[in-house]
Amino acid sequence: MASVPSLASTVQQRLAEGLSAALPEAGSADPLLRRSDRADFQANGILALAKQLKGNPRELATKVVGAIPANDVLKEIEVSGPGFLNITVTDAAIVRTLAARAADDRLGVPFDEAAGTTVIDYAQPNVAKEMHVGHLRSAVIGAAMVEILEFTGEKVVRRHHIGDWGTQFGMLIQYLIEHPHELDHKAEGADTEVSGEEAMSNLNRLYKASRALFDSDEEFKTRARARVVDLQAGDEQTLALWQRFVDESKIYFYSVFEKLDMDIQDPDIVGESGYNDMLAETCRLLEESGVAVRSEGALCVFFDDIKGPEGNPVPLIVQKSDGGFGYAATDLSAIRDRVQNLKASTLLYVVDARQSLHFKMVFETARRAGWLNDEVTAFQLAFGTVLGKDGKPFKTREGETVRLVDLLDEAIDRATEVVREKNNEKIALTEEEIVENGAQIGIGAVKYADLSTSAVRDYKFDLDQMVSLNGDTSVYIQYAYARIQSIKRNAGDAVPTAHPELELAPAERALGLHLDQFGAAIAEVAEEYAPHKLAAYLYQLASHLTAFYDQCPVVKADTQEQKENRLFLIDLTARTLQRGLALLGIQAPERL
Repeated sequence: MASVPSLASTVQQRLAEGLSAALPEAGSADPLLRRSDRADFQANGILALAKQLKGNPRELATKVVGAIPANDVLKEIEVSGPGFLNITVTDAAIVRTLAARAADDRLGVPFDEAAGTTVIDYAQPNVAKEMHVGHLRSAVIGAAMVEILEFTGEKVVRRHHIGDWGTQFGMLIQYLIEHPHELDHKAEGADTEVSGEEAMSNLNRLYKASRALFDSDEEFKTRARARVVDLQAGDEQTLALWQRFVDESKIYFYSVFEKLDMDIQDPDIVGESGYNDMLAETCRLLEESGVAVRSEGALCVFFDDIKGPEGNPVPLIVQKSDGGFGYAATDLSAIRDRVQNLKASTLLYVVDARQSLHFKMVFETARRAGWLNDEVTAFQLAFGTVLGKDGKPFKTREGETVRLVDLLDEAIDRATEVVREKNNEKIALTEEEIVENGAQIGIGAVKYADLSTSAVRDYKFDLDQMVSLNGDTSVYIQYAYARIQSIKRNAGDAVPTAHPELELAPAERALGLHLDQFGAAIAEVAEEYAPHKLAAYLYQLASHLTAFYDQCPVVKADTQEQKENRLFLIDLTARTLQRGLALLGIQAPERL
């Protein structure tokens, strides 16, 4: 189905036609329409136009209003102040527009068949290392942007650039060669699958043991460093053991992502090792084109505007003087792969703001090399830090980084307590439903706290606030959705039906006008990579629903038509809440 024009676009069109008829000399001037507290909409474009035409803005505004023929969309246009237009639309226009949205599976949101291809680089854990609170934001923000961009028509390629290469693997592999049974966790004859926690605990034990030996035994250190060379040279035994570490880590990664209610597939995981064969060629291309130059034996790219504290230039080091490759070589090779092989038109990196300088240099280098240009752009969706309640980076009492899985388990436990406390004879949730809802609410609370903050800002991790039924939380929105399902169950055999002939109460109008903005909100979120704006839209929608619920009885409405129309309004609200939450990666339980 084609996208449904919003009320705003219909009003904009009527005003534009009035402008052209009254002031043909103005050409196709923009009425500058926006939502307003004084009326439904306000148009401010005539002020700028009056300046351009050297006329009186109030007189021009009156002339424009006179040129708009009577119609069934605009109820009243008032010329206000120095030439603003305050516009009220008819109740019938609101209901008809919403009925068109309700008839569409996509709720009237456009799908762009001609959209490009975006590669999103997000959720980048490290092999053989535990995921901690620092990994949360990249995963949550990235997954939301995948859903939002795909919904608007963009072809999205997911990339999880895991840390699976480098010197630490020499240490781990050498230790495993000398202690071959350390990674065998299955008892003799056992065929049970190892859990993510077990996999991580084995890797942790191995990492600590190999690190202790590396730090205390010079001969082992020498053997471990030689093993790195074997790994980079593609030695079969070394690669096979390296692959075991990667596979073991994936068991653990997948268990954490599953808890986060995120779908991550094997083909989407292309770690640092995936670009290994391209590194030498990337360096050759940069050096031959003059983009990179040798400096003290290292291959470097210099920038006029990036200087160190002493005023000396700070280069991007693509290849070290000992011939080793740094992160820059891998990141530049990944850009080449994503542009040339995946045919990306946009590269989106969901990466910590503290890496902004690195990515600024990498993107500029890729532009100079011609891999990025006007047709292919790269953008870092930089995010801030997760803070504790004290406003400092989130740590355990012992001062260690918080394990991600512990954080998620605690959120689920706290949410389950809330669900259990709220459960009563009327709701009558089974124990199974309490546990399932607890998981959906706990994980939703963690994701929403992250996504409702502008990504680049730090935010405080406060579970008490996150699982609260009041305020700007996912639980408040989930509860609004569940409340609608409850009303619909109590409505008997009444069917949600739009009745454009009815007069709407103020709370119905406010809810309807906000519902109509869903498509515009999605477009803005996708264009600006700003999932917090979708969170804000949903919170406002749930707030409008609360006001509606207080002022407009549904089951006990005055007439059958009013009951059907109000059921129609809340049914569309529920679908919009559910779709919006799903785009943020959050579930909406039917009963709470």
